[in-house]
Order: sequence, then C-alpha cells, then structure tokens
Amino acid sequence: MTSTQQRAALQRQIWQIANDVRGVVDGWDFKQYVLGALFYRFISENFSSYIEGGDDSINYAELNDNIITPDIKDDSIKTKGYFIYPSQLFVNVVAGANTNEKLNTDLAEIFAAIEASASGYPSESDIKGLFGDFDTTSNRLGNTVKEKNTRLTAVLKGVASLDFGDFEDSHIDLFGDAYEFLISNYAANAGKSGGEFFTPQYVSKLIAQLAMHKQTNVNKIYDPACGSGSLLLQAKKHFDSHLIEEGFFGQEINHTTYNLARMNMFLHNINYDKFNIQLGNTLINPHFGNNKPFDAIVSNPPYSVKWIGSDDPTLINDERFAPAGVLAPKSKADFAFVLHALSYLSSKGRAAIVCFPGIFYRGGAEQKIRQYLVDNNYVETVIALAPNLFFGTSIAVNILVLSKHKTDTLTQFIDASSLFKKQTNNNILTDDDITRIMEVFDSKDNVDYLAKSIPYEEIVANNYNLSVSSYVEAKDNREVVDIIQLNAKLKTTVAKIDQLRREIDAIITEIEGDRDSEVEA
Repeated sequence: MTSTQQRAALQRQIWQIANDVRGVVDGWDFKQYVLGALFYRFISENFSSYIEGGDDSINYAELNDNIITPDIKDDSIKTKGYFIYPSQLFVNVVAGANTNEKLNTDLAEIFAAIEASASGYPSESDIKGLFGDFDTTSNRLGNTVKEKNTRLTAVLKGVASLDFGDFEDSHIDLFGDAYEFLISNYAANAGKSGGEFFTPQYVSKLIAQLAMHKQTNVNKIYDPACGSGSLLLQAKKHFDSHLIEEGFFGQEINHTTYNLARMNMFLHNINYDKFNIQLGNTLINPHFGNNKPFDAIVSNPPYSVKWIGSDDPTLINDERFAPAGVLAPKSKADFAFVLHALSYLSSKGRAAIVCFPGIFYRGGAEQKIRQYLVDNNYVETVIALAPNLFFGTSIAVNILVLSKHKTDTLTQFIDASSLFKKQTNNNILTDDDITRIMEVFDSKDNVDYLAKSIPYEEIVANNYNLSVSSYVEAKDNREVVDIIQLNAKLKTTVAKIDQLRREIDAIITEIEGDRDSEVEA
C-alpha cells in the first residue's frame, strides 16, 4: 500500500470513529476526545519505545510499576519531559476498558499524574494542562457514569484499532496526518473559520517555503498566532535536513487551541526542549520579547479582528508599533500583527503572513502603515491566492512577505489566483502550483498576467497601494474575435436575410393576388 493509500485509509478510519462515538456531542467539541486519545496513545508508545531502547527482550507495558526506581523516573523526565508508569499506558487502559466501571475517573487520575510528573522540571510548563480539554467526567459524554464510560471505551478502542505500523517506522507522520485531518474536517463541518482554527497543509507548505527561502540554517521559527501549530510543523517538514538551532516558538490566545498546538509538537516528535508555545494575547501581552529576533516567521493571524488599539495610549509607544507612527484601526488588527512580526524579525530572515486583502488598499491608518513598510523597504512580495482555499471561508487571501535584507527597492507582486485545483468543498494548491509560485518568487522575473516587480517611485505615486490587481494585469480570457471576418459573415447573413425577405414578400403578394381573384369571381 502506498503512503497516499495508507493515509486515505487512515483518514476514513478516524472519521468513522468520530461519527460512531460522538452521539449527542457536537462534532467540533468532541474532536478533543478523539484527538486526546490519539495523543495519549502516541506519548504512551513514544515513552515505551524510549524505555525499551530497542531491546526486543523488554516490553515496558508488561512490567510492574514497582520496578521503577527514582533514578529511572528522574532520568526519563529530564529526557522526555514526562513519565508514564506501565499501568498508566494506553495499551493497558484499553485492555481493561470494557469492564472498568471507574474508567472515566481512572483516566482523569492518569492524565493528572502524567502532568504532575513534570512538576519542578524544565518541562513543567510544556506538559502542564495538556489534558485539560480531555474532560472524562463531562456530562457531554453522557448523564451517567455508565454512559460516559461507554463513549470513552468506544473512543479508546477505535484509536487502538488504528494501524500506524511500527513506531520507529512511519507512524509518527501518520499520527500527525490523522490529527490535522480531524481538525480540518471538524472545522469544515462546523463552519468554523479556517483562519482562526486551521491553516490547510498546502497553504502552510507555501508559507513555510517563502519564510525560509534559501536559508541554510535558522536560529528559530516563530508564529505569533500559532493556532494548532500547523504552520510551525510545515516549517519543520520543509527544514528537516537543515539546522534549526533553538526550535519552534508560538503564542496562541485560545486556551483549547493552545493545548492542541503543544500536543501537536509532541505528535510530530518535537521534544519539549525544542519548542516553546505560550498562552496569551500576542498584541497586548507578547511573549518572547527577550528571545527575538527570529530568522523565520510564519503566521495566519485572525482576519480583521478587533483590538484595543488607540484606547490604550501606551501602545503608540510600544517598540513594535511606534516606528510606524500610527496604530492599526481598532476594528481591524491585521496590521498590528504585521508590525509585531516585523519587530521580531532578524536582519537575515523573512516573515510570510496571511493577510486580508483589504489592508493593501484601504486608506487612513492602514495607508500610513503601508507607507512606513514601503519607505523602509520591508515589503518583498505580495501574493494574491485563489479563493476558497481555507475551511469555512471563501475569502481570496493574500500572503505578505517581509524582509530586512532586500538588495533593491523593487516590490514584487504575484497574482496566483488562477493557480489551484478545484475539489468538492474547497480549492487546493497542488505541489505544482506551489513550485510555480516559488519559481517566480525566487527569480523576481516579470511574467505576463502572473508577476511584476514595481519600482518604489511607482508605488509612492499610487498612494502606497499594495493591491496585486493594481500592478499585475489580469489575463483577458474572453474569446478573441476577428472583426473583419465577423463583418464579412454578417454581410453574408444580411444578404441571405434580404433574399429570404424578398422571396417571402413575393409569396405573400402571390397569395393575396389569388385571394382577390376568388373574391371577384
């Protein structure tokens, strides 16, 4: 079975589990139980593999908890960031799930113990609260303990039945694919905003390649509105063969999504000491100020979200916003995220940010911020993507690429709105589409109807308008008509009509003549 077939089969299995067990629970809310079980299985197998160390004679799940010494536990937590006793492993809990009348409370105690194992260790903040949204005692699972346990058993058994292959072989990626597939489908089915909850892998892949283009190594990668972490993870996939010195950094305002992002790091085998995901409002309470600058920044911030803006008089003096001399509008924080990213960007790096198209042509404060960006030569490229690429929204978004190391004062505009493949519910970017965009981005060549590099003076003369359609001519797909040939056809047609009219008139005259003769007779 090919990887594509295996992935498709896996996705069908996971979706079936979700449909079978969610019952009266809303699908978007219930995802946390399926994803939580996936995560629980993953860290259990991951930890067992670490303890066994490749020795086939050891089966950690079959050992007695009493065999664990304080030194073994201490070393394990320092390395893996957490500890799981044999009796707490996913495989052992699943084995007794059908007959365990205390399953829901036992699970709650196990999750609490795993989190508590990191207390006092460097990994504490990375582990704490990871299972917070996997509430095994919630009435959403049922009104009675029996109902709760029945649904929990169904979830655990379903996840246990998934065939991920050997741990050291391929199932790490399959875990990640399963995770992202479930989030994307719940987002689509629940009508949630794709910009808020999930960035499709094909868009994430493009953004990661833009941000890290031609960098042989980066110090660290940052997403100031990281959601479930999909952009950071695409950066990992794209950069696996290179050096990421200090790892992956992100901040997320939504508590559930913050937990998902941390889980996603573990699911993709990123150890606790190689990621730092923080909870909070990036615009008002930013983390990582002492960690900047970053060589690569990727982001898909929420579109046109409201923020405090000018209602907080201290923000105009914030080092992130002060250089522009104006704050983003209170009703549209888009440029606040852009300026934040720019402030955290290193002199050698790039930031690739998904943006709402309106910010590139509207007036007022947004025009003044564009002027600051253009006058200081920070805008490398603006890319217009096709519509309907995100789950839950049909918006045709743009990608803004910022750089602090441009060698000229040209700004590139790419109209990629025609590069997509239509599918049932959404359009997608194919690998060929991404390759074509990256080729044009790299070359900076002018390509009819696709890309154009514009001098600084022309953008200034156009009132700092950065809308792609203002600079890249759209291809006219209307049928080309040969006027001379058409006119000749019209003359022929008119002549035929005139001839037919004469013939019809003659027939009518003849009929009327016959009728008059009959009347006289």
